[in-house]
Amino acid sequence: MANIKEVAALAGVSTTTVSHVINETRFVSDTTRERVFAAMRDLNYAPSLVARSLKVKETNSIGMLVTTSSNPFFAEVVRGVERYCFEQGYNLMLGNTEGQAETALSYLKMMLRKRVDGLLIMCSEGQQEVFNQLDWLKSLPVVVMDWGMDSREVDLIADNSHRGGYLATRHLIELGHTAIGCITGPHNRAPANQRQAGFEQAMQEAGLTVNPAWIQEGDFDCASGHQAMRRLLAQPSRPTALFVCNDMMAMGAISAAHQVGLHIPRDLSIVGYDNVALAEFMSPPLTTINQPKEELGRLAVTRLLARINGEQVENRMITVEPDLVIRTSCAPPPKA
Repeated sequence: MANIKEVAALAGVSTTTVSHVINETRFVSDTTRERVFAAMRDLNYAPSLVARSLKVKETNSIGMLVTTSSNPFFAEVVRGVERYCFEQGYNLMLGNTEGQAETALSYLKMMLRKRVDGLLIMCSEGQQEVFNQLDWLKSLPVVVMDWGMDSREVDLIADNSHRGGYLATRHLIELGHTAIGCITGPHNRAPANQRQAGFEQAMQEAGLTVNPAWIQEGDFDCASGHQAMRRLLAQPSRPTALFVCNDMMAMGAISAAHQVGLHIPRDLSIVGYDNVALAEFMSPPLTTINQPKEELGRLAVTRLLARINGEQVENRMITVEPDLVIRTSCAPPPKA
C-alpha cells in the first residue's frame, strides 16, 4: 500500500501539505488540493485509521448523516433503518446535520475516525462537500437516500415522487375538482420538483389549466406551509382543492385556512405527502401519499450491506412506489 511520502512525491508537494489536506488543519489552495486527491486516487492511498477499517471489518457499525427536524418523516425512516441494522448485527451511528454543511462534515470525519464500515446519507445540505471528502476513498460503501444527488459513484434509494404527485392530483380531479393549486417544496430539491411535475401532468391530462398564482413554494416545514397558504389566500381567487407536497406543510396550510374561517374539506380539500404517523390524527385526518418509509430504510441498509460484504453490484437508482391513503380531508367541490 502506498504511503504519504509517495502521495507527496506524485502530487509535487511536501508530506506536510498532504497532511494538511487530509486533516484540514491549514488552508491549501484548491489546485493543490486537487493534485493531492488525484495522487491519492492514483495510488489507492487512504489514511491509516480508515485504511485499517477497510482491511478488517471490526466495528460492525454503519454511519448515517440525516437532517432531523420538526418533520417526523426522518425519524420514522431512521427508526426503520436502526431496526434493520440491529437485525443484521450492526450498530447505527447517527449524525444529525441540523441543516448545516459544516455539521455534516464534522460528523463525517468523526465517523471515519470511528471506522464505520459504510455510510448512509439522507440530507441535502453538504452533500457535495461530503462527496468531495470521500472522493479519494472510493472503497468506502455509500448509499444515498430519499432526496440525494444522483451520483454514478453511489446507490440512490428514493420514492417515485413524480408518481406520488400524480396520484394526489388525480384523486382531487376524480372528486370533481377543476380549480386545483399546489404548495411545493423548495425548488432546489429534486423530490419537490418531481412531485410538482406529477401534479402538472395530471392537470394536463385532464385538460385543466394550472394557475401560476395557485402554485406557492414552501420549505417542507409547518411554518412555510402556513405562509404559503396565506399567500395563496391573498390572491384574487382561490382553488377548491390543494396538493401539498408534504404532510408538515399541509398541517401549516390547514391551520392558516382555519384562521380565515375555511372548513376542510367543505370549502377546501387538501392532500398531503409522506403519510407520517401524525397525519391520521390531524383535524381532519389527512388524505396523503404514503411514502413507504420502512421499505426505503430496509432497501438502503440491504444495499449498503451488500457492498460492505464485497458483493459485486453496480451503482443503481432504486425506486420505491408510493400509494394514496384516503382519509377525510378531501370532498367534492362546493356547489356554486
